[in-house]
Amino acid sequence: MTDPITDMLNRIRNGQAVSRETVDVPFSKIKGEIARLLEEEGYLKKIDLKRQKNKKLLRLFLKYKDDKGVIAGLRKISKPGQRIYAGVKDLNKLKKKSGILIISSSKGIITDRKAKKESLSGEIICEVW
Repeated sequence: MTDPITDMLNRIRNGQAVSRETVDVPFSKIKGEIARLLEEEGYLKKIDLKRQKNKKLLRLFLKYKDDKGVIAGLRKISKPGQRIYAGVKDLNKLKKKSGILIISSSKGIITDRKAKKESLSGEIICEVW
């Protein structure tokens, strides 16, 4: 079984590859928080919570600029078999592109910029650029 966050990132990547307007992802609190951050950072147009039968779905509206997806790439960093944790000083070393790192910290799911600002460390979930 695939990691649910990896599944979400793959759905976004595949949706942009075929220029879909929306992608649906099974809802969970952590995926909702990641989607909220992606919307705040300008990587998604908007997010909606949908009910389909007895399931909750996150509907992610993908964003495009000049017929290209705004998200150039997604990379899962921490995996179920190998958790990657980083302190404030290590965040720049982990970031390879000029995007954002999404971190699970004691204050919730945050970006690397907020983690540096508030001197927080945590598990590095993924990188988006």
